Amino acid sequence: MKCEKYPLLFEPTKIGNIKLKNRIAMSAMGTGFANHDGTASDRIIRYYEERAKGGAGLIFTEICRIDGETGLGNFNQLGAYEGYQMKSLRSLTEAVHRHDTKIFLQLHHPGRVAQRLLLGGKQAVAPSAIPDKVVAEMPRELTTEECEALVKKFCVGAYIAKAAGFDGIELHAAHGYLINQFMSPYSNKRTDKYGGNFIGRMRFITEIILGIRYQAAPGFPICVKIDGDEFVEGGMGLEEWVKIARYLENLGVSCLDVSCGIHETGYTIIEPNCYKEGWKKNLAKTIKENVKIPVIAVNTVKHAGFAEQLLEEGVSDIVSCGRAFLADPNWPVKARCGQENLTRKCIACVHCFAVASTGCPIECTINPQMGRENLYGDDKLARDGAGRKVAVIGGGPAGMQAALVLKKRGFEPVLFESGNKLGGTMNLADQPPHKELMAEFIDTMSEEMRHYGIEVRLNTKATVEEIKKLNPYGVFVACGGKPIVPSVPGIRNSNVYLYKDILDKSVVLKGKNVAVIGGGDTGLEVADYLCADNCVSVIEMRNDVGTDLFRTAKLCMLRRLEEAHVDIVTGKALKEVTDTGIILEDSFSGVRTSRDADALVLALGISPDETATKQFEDAFDKVVFAGNSEAGGTIAEAIRHANDKAFVF
Repeated sequence: MKCEKYPLLFEPTKIGNIKLKNRIAMSAMGTGFANHDGTASDRIIRYYEERAKGGAGLIFTEICRIDGETGLGNFNQLGAYEGYQMKSLRSLTEAVHRHDTKIFLQLHHPGRVAQRLLLGGKQAVAPSAIPDKVVAEMPRELTTEECEALVKKFCVGAYIAKAAGFDGIELHAAHGYLINQFMSPYSNKRTDKYGGNFIGRMRFITEIILGIRYQAAPGFPICVKIDGDEFVEGGMGLEEWVKIARYLENLGVSCLDVSCGIHETGYTIIEPNCYKEGWKKNLAKTIKENVKIPVIAVNTVKHAGFAEQLLEEGVSDIVSCGRAFLADPNWPVKARCGQENLTRKCIACVHCFAVASTGCPIECTINPQMGRENLYGDDKLARDGAGRKVAVIGGGPAGMQAALVLKKRGFEPVLFESGNKLGGTMNLADQPPHKELMAEFIDTMSEEMRHYGIEVRLNTKATVEEIKKLNPYGVFVACGGKPIVPSVPGIRNSNVYLYKDILDKSVVLKGKNVAVIGGGDTGLEVADYLCADNCVSVIEMRNDVGTDLFRTAKLCMLRRLEEAHVDIVTGKALKEVTDTGIILEDSFSGVRTSRDADALVLALGISPDETATKQFEDAFDKVVFAGNSEAGGTIAEAIRHANDKAFVF
């Protein structure tokens, strides 16, 4: 049946001879959920099946290595280079196909961006011995014979994909990986047949495509992921990529998947919150205007309405979304049913890839079930609440997540919030620049509370006496913590403020010389908030600021602060507040210096408020602590801990 609100988004379409039920694709994202030998684990199968069940028309898998020696791009990624991998890959395709969703296997080799740590000490290989500026490890130049051998490995990967039941394959020729390295003059300085002019640089992918056509099947769909711009001096811009798109179309590929950026310009690939929806749509639109085959494109999509708009504008034939499917795998189904207000929209915090960059499986700040559906999916909940009352203390994200899980288990949670609205300190998090999605997240969680009929008592301080009136089965404490205030002389001066005083606008600073103490993400965001009207400095006792931010988010933040002339001071600890400024101590030499400041803003994090929480522990038999009431941490940690503890409450 046609969707009235989003007629284009839910219109069927085709790629080659493959029919898709809608124009929504899930883009490839490394997960770390596969087994170490490249086989598909039960965890990754369930992860992809949830996205298929949620309404994706087409799924591109994470990067799948075609070479067991130098091809590893992530810990625990899929592989398609040995026969034994085929069985589990077929289990994956069967799980996805159950929901009328098509799935393409993305074939990949990292080339020069591979790390020795991943390769067991082996040196990375590349078209030319030019190191990637992020990885900063010298690769070894491939011989002509080795290039030919890798072509064959891509063909073997495609054969395995077809045999395992995939509907097509995608060649990853973007983001500065191996195929892209051959195509770009930025990274290819070869003088043999795989280098030189345009035809030479295109030879590697040409031989792969022709080899797959010969080896896999004439009609087996081949999608190629390309850039629209590499955003690096000496790299390829849109004009060059249009030429490549036309060339690939003439080679007979089935569709093009347009992204942008290379490893060194990763902030354009995994965009932090300073990049808005559709900021790069001209890239895909221009390429689409120059080819006749279907064009798929990512465009930082957060809302179903914007996805529909992209189709209306002719930006692409299919809208591809990545992190939107991490935040809420059911967003297509919800959009079709008119439940966008219940869709958890990606907040662009890039926590997912910050975790992945450490070698761990990805996580999602706002979806604690993501990638753990085989353990924490709704179908795994014990429905044993039997209508028993549970007092939930705190209306922040942790408290709301706990209440939602408890409600689904059959308990009757009653949530106490001392403020006049749900959200807790998240109501401050949307105040700095580019944090608007935080407010949307709180609105969504509040709507979820209403949808499930959870009793919420606003403007109500949770006291032992009030909770005892419920005769509760237990108490779930998620009331947050208290800001850390260092014990130094002068810290109680009238010109010293907490970060929350600034963000809730109870204190307005204008035309002041402001020192922000703390260079974590909160401190940097407060500085970003203040710098338009004040002269701002950030003081951090460690050697670096923003250490809890993913590199792309950190880069964008520091760029903005530099443009606003914010002074970043590292390796200095606050030792005293005076009437005219502050005394700092060098963290290494111990030398003390003074610094002028009209106002001081403390942004040093949160610690548990043991005084506030101990009363509940003393009064009730079953008390569980989560979020900042248990230990200071991030929003992601608070939501995940609350979810997991409510799961077994």
